[in-house]
Amino acid sequence: MKKLTSIIAVALMASLVLASCGDNETSSNNTESSTSGSSVIASEPSTSTSETSQEDEKLTGTVSMSGSTSMEKMAKALAESFNAKYPDVAIDIQLGGSSTGITNAQEGVSDIGNVSRDLKEDETGLVAHKVALDGIGVVVNLENPVEDLTMDQIAKIYTGEITNWSEVGGEDLEIYVVGREDGSGTRDAFESVTGVGENAQYDSLQTSTGAAKTTVATTPGAIGYVSFDSVDDTVKTLKVGGVEISTDTIKDGSYTLQRPFVMVTKEGAELSDAAQAFLDYVLSDEGQEVCVQVGLVSIN
Repeated sequence: MKKLTSIIAVALMASLVLASCGDNETSSNNTESSTSGSSVIASEPSTSTSETSQEDEKLTGTVSMSGSTSMEKMAKALAESFNAKYPDVAIDIQLGGSSTGITNAQEGVSDIGNVSRDLKEDETGLVAHKVALDGIGVVVNLENPVEDLTMDQIAKIYTGEITNWSEVGGEDLEIYVVGREDGSGTRDAFESVTGVGENAQYDSLQTSTGAAKTTVATTPGAIGYVSFDSVDDTVKTLKVGGVEISTDTIKDGSYTLQRPFVMVTKEGAELSDAAQAFLDYVLSDEGQEVCVQVGLVSIN
């Protein structure tokens, strides 16, 4: 009888031990389950961010721009960089000069008008977004020995008061004055800064920056003006008042022959998602870096 009692007691103790182990295992499983649930919750923000990123990449539509030929290189570079992020957005870039860009933006023909100067008082119904600064380079034929002109000398050449290069330290050679067509932002800015205004006298008017530069490059005695980002070794770029055109001199204001690059939109009209995203991109640090890469000065 004592043996039997003893056996029962041992069995009861073993049962209690087994029950205790089962509870610990259950507790452990519960802990693991809780940890696993926490991990899933923690990953939810990451999933959401990924979905948001995918939505951004799905931006679609068309952005239409028109206007300044001086802004063509910048516009194309920005479009290419923007499309790397948003490949499903089509960007249409048309030229025609700053006045065309203004008119098209006012009439809603273009989402954005590219204007390479400040707006005039009578150019209303628009919102102006300054996107970069540009210098206007005074260029001459490579054979011309003149290195520097004052702003006053430039003005007198363009009003016909100075007609021979010998009057400004050059050779005895008649000056051939090249300019841009009426409505060009480069011409408006140049005539405004130099004070020439409506008194300008031209021997040749060209409809684009490239055409003006080519005319100067192939014509002995020629002088013209082009956007800073279009300056290259096919022409000779003069100093103005002893200051060489460069990113630094444009930025610090010591090179005074400069103008803003402006993107205009129709006042009171809501841009499409694609057009608004593109304009925001142009004004962002990333977009401004693209402007710097093509030879302009950032507004930031």
